[in-house]
Amino acid sequence: MSRFYYGGQAVIEGVMMRGKTSVAVAMRKPDQSIYVYEEALPPRLYRGKLFRLPFLRGMLLLWETLILGTRIMTLSANVASEEPEDEAKAPSADAPAQEVDEDKTKIGASMALSLITSMTIAVAVFFVGPLVVTSLLRTWIGDGWLSLVLEGILRLALLIGYLLLIGRVPDIQRVFGYHGAEHKAINAMEHGEPLDVAHVRAATRVHTRCGTGFLLIVAVLSIAIFALVVTPSLPIKIISRVVLVPVVAAVAYELMRLGAANYRFRIVRWLLAPGLALQGLTTREPEDGMIECSIAALERVLARDQDAESGKQDASAASLAVAP
Repeated sequence: MSRFYYGGQAVIEGVMMRGKTSVAVAMRKPDQSIYVYEEALPPRLYRGKLFRLPFLRGMLLLWETLILGTRIMTLSANVASEEPEDEAKAPSADAPAQEVDEDKTKIGASMALSLITSMTIAVAVFFVGPLVVTSLLRTWIGDGWLSLVLEGILRLALLIGYLLLIGRVPDIQRVFGYHGAEHKAINAMEHGEPLDVAHVRAATRVHTRCGTGFLLIVAVLSIAIFALVVTPSLPIKIISRVVLVPVVAAVAYELMRLGAANYRFRIVRWLLAPGLALQGLTTREPEDGMIECSIAALERVLARDQDAESGKQDASAASLAVAP
């Protein structure tokens, strides 16, 4: 059986961790206490055969991560708000599964619209935009490899510029601090260190499976994959950029997994070095309170997985909401 990789995501004033059977998010409330919300992952998706197939598993995981991440981000914004009624929007431990499902359905449509809108803008800016620019320079650079490389460089420049720009926003800087805490907790766990503030703080804040490194792989890989579309027609090229985005993402995901599994080799460390360096833009050294949130979320999913493996807990429950 292949090794399971625990993953996470920084949210507003908190950290989300994804385990084998559940996802948990630990958020810092305005009164500085930690609120932990947990729910079961869909077993058909995360433990089904399709989820284990190379390339397809990447697209399924990325899509589910976008949906789940958007919903958890909304939850974290509510919990971090000073308004008490917002916190009530988070499911409680006593809430019936039917009520939780109804709440998810109500916000599902608005989140889906927001997600689709965000993805459309991202594809238009980062994938179609550079193509349009290089097409305007077609007279000087032609339609060959020079055009493709310039398109890739523009895409990478847009990515780095975007990360530099949002990194100047104070609220985003705190999210980047939680991002660093998430990396440190997973690194400490994977190296067998105790999950306490001292040991987690000593861990590195860069990780081989970070989404930032994944974006860099996407930017570089897109040059080779888009080169397969040999046509002078700009409309067809634009369609290809949109249609091939899932393909680029799926291949990039497999390369990221392959690199993480073989990081012990010098050549792999050399290839992954730019992606690890780029994480300096999206992570910050976390405060102790941020580390405490990352530990709380990771310990929750680890405990749930241990319970599931020992048969003590039904991991297929509709919801496992807990607020200590």
